[in-house]
Amino acid sequence: MLFNSNEFIFIFLPITFFIYFYLNHKRLTEASKGFLVFSSLFFYSWWNVAYLPLILVSMLFNYVVGDSLSKSTNDNKIGLHKTFPKKFILIFGIVCNVALLGYFKYADFFIENFNLAIGTDINLLHLLLPLAISFFTFQQIAYLVDSYRAETKEYDFLNYALFVTFFPQLIAGPIVHHKEMMPQFANKRNMVKNYRNIALGLFVFSMGLFKKVVIADTFAVWATTGFDTAATLNLFEAWATSLSYTFQLYFDFSGYTDMAIGVALLFNIKLPINFNSPYKALSIQDFWRRWHITLSRFLRDYIYIPLGGNKKGNVRTYGNLMATFIIGGFWHGAGWTFLFWGFLHGVALSINRLWQSLGFKMWSWLAWFITFNFVNITWVFFRAKEWDDAVKILSGMAGLSGVVIKESWGTNLAFLRQWGVEFGTVFVSLEGKNKIAYWIVIFIFVIIYFKNSNMWLKSRLNFWILLYSLGLFYYSILNLEHVSEFLYFNF
Repeated sequence: MLFNSNEFIFIFLPITFFIYFYLNHKRLTEASKGFLVFSSLFFYSWWNVAYLPLILVSMLFNYVVGDSLSKSTNDNKIGLHKTFPKKFILIFGIVCNVALLGYFKYADFFIENFNLAIGTDINLLHLLLPLAISFFTFQQIAYLVDSYRAETKEYDFLNYALFVTFFPQLIAGPIVHHKEMMPQFANKRNMVKNYRNIALGLFVFSMGLFKKVVIADTFAVWATTGFDTAATLNLFEAWATSLSYTFQLYFDFSGYTDMAIGVALLFNIKLPINFNSPYKALSIQDFWRRWHITLSRFLRDYIYIPLGGNKKGNVRTYGNLMATFIIGGFWHGAGWTFLFWGFLHGVALSINRLWQSLGFKMWSWLAWFITFNFVNITWVFFRAKEWDDAVKILSGMAGLSGVVIKESWGTNLAFLRQWGVEFGTVFVSLEGKNKIAYWIVIFIFVIIYFKNSNMWLKSRLNFWILLYSLGLFYYSILNLEHVSEFLYFNF
């Protein structure tokens, strides 16, 4: 079920909200938690009920392993620790989670490349990727590691199931820690309706819905045409295509994050910030502190630091950065373009670290310009279905597929014809005419100068903010004719 659907907004969410708080009002706490778990599983099953057993088995397995790790000590061996060392149990749990993810997400990638390398003809499995498997797998791996470190407290299976399946963050994050969520679910104050949280939640949800339905889905049309339909793209068409995807992804993911935070607030749950104006970043390191913050935290805490972090010399540090971001790229998708995208970000972070160590400085505007354009260019590999798609876009961005300037400028700029510049309709391949240029300019201004949702969350609500929220919601509902999935559902 999608946040940006009539079924979710007008049926599922109101019913879940009222029944949950009704049960809490009757002091049926366990029943309210059970109902929220049931609702979350129904929300998940709406996509494909065939994969419901998968998430249930995954939860049960990780609960048993994590419970054994959290309760056992060297002096008090219980559960699995009676037979096996704690470290072995942890490694076994992580391997099983990675194996499950690998089978569904990467099996065909490995088979295809094995066939190519060895010359075999093994049939591909053509498995349908279970929704949210990357997110609930990473979340539960973090839970196992935290349990091993004695950073989780004892909770029953119902509490654990709620931690994993809570529907606002189940499908595409944020990737939350056990210690961030469980105290909130246990807090009795959160079991009573909080009208400020309701108002704030609806406001943030409306902002996210507008970002997704109105902004992201508009840019999606041009991005899809440029990447998937157009045979060639001239200079401005190629840049418009890459920037369209850059803004589509930004507002799609930012919109999902806002809606997740807003829905969670209705239930008095505060999800961690996962998105903080990343296109304002002045370095690639700053970008990763702002983009998909909980994934960056996971990569840092559970991959980069265990590999040695920056404690074992510069060469090892750069190697750890490279490994971490190649893994991060591969987490996003089973393809060489994702691996290369991760590789490029690893290289950029290494260069950034070297630059800082040498004490060099840069003007803020230039730092922003370089960072934004690096991110924009590398998104091309992230979006491209095949290498040829990436080459097509990048060749166009370099002007290798021609340059077309608005026909009315031909009189004053006729001298450019000697360098191969043509005059005509600029965005003919994207069918966007001048509208696409206006949208790109407007939203570059928006991402730099407008307040983000995190700032709005700290604002004091008033009549004008609520009216603004109602306007965004109403306009978004009018544009729900063509419901589209969120981009991060594919990861």
